[in-house]
Amino acid sequence: MTYEFLQQYWWFLVSLLGALLVFLMFVQGGNSLLFSLGHNAEARRMLVNSTGRKWELTFTTLVTFGGAFFASFPLFYSTSFGGAYWLWMIILFSFVLQAVSYEFQNKLGNFLGPKTFQWCLVLNGVIGPLLIGGAVATFFNGSNFIIEKANLMDGMQPVISKWANASNGLDALLDPWNLILGFAVFFLARVLGLLYYINNVRDEVIESRASVQLVGNTITFLIFFLAFLIRTLLKDGYAYDPATGVIMMEPMKYLHNLLEMWYLLIILLVGVVLVLYGIIRTIVSKTYIKGIWPTGIGVVMVVLVLLLIAGWNNTAYYPSNVDLQSSLTIANSCSSEFTLRTMAIVSLLIPFVLAYIAYAWYSIDKKKIDKTEISQGEVY
Repeated sequence: MTYEFLQQYWWFLVSLLGALLVFLMFVQGGNSLLFSLGHNAEARRMLVNSTGRKWELTFTTLVTFGGAFFASFPLFYSTSFGGAYWLWMIILFSFVLQAVSYEFQNKLGNFLGPKTFQWCLVLNGVIGPLLIGGAVATFFNGSNFIIEKANLMDGMQPVISKWANASNGLDALLDPWNLILGFAVFFLARVLGLLYYINNVRDEVIESRASVQLVGNTITFLIFFLAFLIRTLLKDGYAYDPATGVIMMEPMKYLHNLLEMWYLLIILLVGVVLVLYGIIRTIVSKTYIKGIWPTGIGVVMVVLVLLLIAGWNNTAYYPSNVDLQSSLTIANSCSSEFTLRTMAIVSLLIPFVLAYIAYAWYSIDKKKIDKTEISQGEVY
């Protein structure tokens, strides 16, 4: 394993974690629909119990995603998580609020009432996907930071990355294209949440409302996502010379990446077909309830490809809009070869972890959520 291979390998793993995170945000999407699907307190209790079985997976994946970035590409971690900390702090706070809401909404002594914590779940369901989508969009649209590696020699203040303004990441929300991807991820999470409820909750009213709302949320998601995808493929991208490390603008860079890495284009197209298949079949068939699986797999494939073309093929995955040469690439922001090689050995355990998660998911979902289960007093 060469150093270059390890860099590419770890970008793939980080991208895969990011893709899995987007799929698992069906929890947030489902929570954002609590009051539009839950026609009464009992129905909302069923919905909360349904996503309550899975919220830990989303939260753990988010933390693992950040940890993998820290270990494999520490300069990105210090630049984005350190410089744009207001953006990430709001995201993390919303997820902490989610955890508290699940645990305390029906506990004895809750003087705020269950509905207060359910609105907190809705808040996380809106803020989480919207801001994460906006943060990911900066991989293609750039952020306002400066890298000064010479500062490592400064014994008083050896800080090599800093934000170029006082917004500390909130300026990302001023770019309309970042917001467009943010809304695309938000409505995608709602689509996944609806498909998950249809598969997991046995209640005629909830199923009927979910089927109706699936159409509107799907159309809105497609409008935002296709607008962002088409614009991204046609816009100038951030390329770098692997020999010199010089970063330059290249017309239609991301489209070139897809065409040059044709296997990613195939994965993207297959993913799109799976996403549409799961949604359309669920809409047209009243008996089909497994749309979450082809759509979920398709989402992972599509997001994986988008993140890979942002970093592979000599592309700057975290561009700087202030100083082009400060942009981060896989080569100039990664850990040492020893670190990447050691972690690569540990990563061989990932398939076993995924197998355990799949088995636990299957065991938990053997019995679907219904009114009987709620009346017997479930956890949430």
